[in-house]
Amino acid sequence: MEFFFNPSNWAGLLTLVILEVVLGIDNLVFIAILSDKLPSSQRDKARIVGLCLTLLMRLILLLLISWLVTLRTTLITNQYFTLSGRDLILLFGGFFLLFKATIELHERLENHPEENKHDKHYANFWIVVIQIVILDAIFSLDAVITAVGIVNNIFIMMTAIIIAIGIMLLTSKKLTKFVNLHQTVVVLCLSFLLMIGFSLVLEAFRFHVPKGYLYVAIGFSILIELFNQIARRNFIRHQSIRPMRQRVAEAILRLMIKEQKNNNNISNNKNYNKKTSHKSSFDTESFKDEEKYMINGVLTLAARSIRSIMTPRREISWVNINQDTREMRLQLLDTPHSLFPVCKNELDEIIGIVRAKELLVAIDNNLDVETFASKTPPIIIPDTLDPINLLGVLRRSKGSLVIVTNEFGVIQGLITPLDLLEAIAGEFPDADETPEVIVENNSWLVKGGTDLHSLQQLLDTKQLIQKKDTYASLAGLLIAQKGRLPLPGDTIYIAPLHFHIIEATQYRINLVRITKDKQ
Repeated sequence: MEFFFNPSNWAGLLTLVILEVVLGIDNLVFIAILSDKLPSSQRDKARIVGLCLTLLMRLILLLLISWLVTLRTTLITNQYFTLSGRDLILLFGGFFLLFKATIELHERLENHPEENKHDKHYANFWIVVIQIVILDAIFSLDAVITAVGIVNNIFIMMTAIIIAIGIMLLTSKKLTKFVNLHQTVVVLCLSFLLMIGFSLVLEAFRFHVPKGYLYVAIGFSILIELFNQIARRNFIRHQSIRPMRQRVAEAILRLMIKEQKNNNNISNNKNYNKKTSHKSSFDTESFKDEEKYMINGVLTLAARSIRSIMTPRREISWVNINQDTREMRLQLLDTPHSLFPVCKNELDEIIGIVRAKELLVAIDNNLDVETFASKTPPIIIPDTLDPINLLGVLRRSKGSLVIVTNEFGVIQGLITPLDLLEAIAGEFPDADETPEVIVENNSWLVKGGTDLHSLQQLLDTKQLIQKKDTYASLAGLLIAQKGRLPLPGDTIYIAPLHFHIIEATQYRINLVRITKDKQ
């Protein structure tokens, strides 16, 4: 009973438990690394077998402690060094740690992509277990020798080892999962093994490295890695607040920019191996400008407004049912559009959407135009609609157009499938219209109503659109910058672009010339 009431025994037991757990962390981490080479169905079994062997190995070493003490007898001696049995064990263990840690680090730093995870080559279960046993023998030797220097009671040492291994058994799965999810931790632990292996080699040759130096270096590295993990967790948490669509779009756009820079570097490298550049057109061919434009258009579609996609009100061609049928017929024949809003006296009094051919047939057959147009009522959407939801509306319209209105019911514009395609792939001018942008000598001649998203992409800049802005055209941007409607001859500067007003009335901006600062 005296044994249980002796405070020094309990203090020694607690100290040894803490010591064995701390010294067993590197063993447990390496077990996690090795077990990851097995199929998922065998990993838990490998961890349990490895830790049970750890317990058995340390108990055996404790029972053979007296024999270990005799290993200090010199076995090899020459004019440069002397080695005992203990030194040989330390030397073998140090070289083994250096070799194994170097191989594992090389495998992770090379980071070769796996072509097919289903064909992944897994290690043999018992080969992994044997490696665990060898590693355990190395780690246990250091831990047991340290334990013998603290406590003289074999019962306390055995109890401490059993308790420590039990703790590691309970936490091994969580620790293994954490290590596998955080590869920087694996690299850090492998670096520790390199340092420990080097210290064992030095100690075998009688160059004593104080343990305190190792523990301080390891502790400082762990502290830095802790800060890194906290920063990473906070970054992920802040990123998760942002919409998934926005994060994915930004990631893909960054990849395209990086790919373009890489291709520029390759093209500028005169020593680039042409054989590798033509290995596979699929693997090495870069994105074409048209592809980049379309990908950018798709990814930024959700961030746009309906007003930036629609054909504005002033450009809508519509049919007035109260005009003469002869004038109506001439209008249909002279305008290249295939769909027309049919209205009563004004655009806001819309009756229906009809095809030009069908309306011409109805006029020739002396049918009532109002009755005929009312059979195909318009599909009306608000100007606040999400552009992503616009896709479903256009599908329901079956090739027709949709009308855009504001909160007061005033028609703002219309959208056809072609308008949506232009928002993604660029402009497709109709037969009766000139291009929105004309490229001239080191400048661009641009209409005031040009879509700002398309223009920003064309000019390769991010300065034209800010999150708080509500305008959708170049004219809206320039009016907001000037604070009033600019006059012909005015120049507005938005780094690195100069906007020269060429044509403007007291109502709108018609034509702008854009130049860029020389780099």
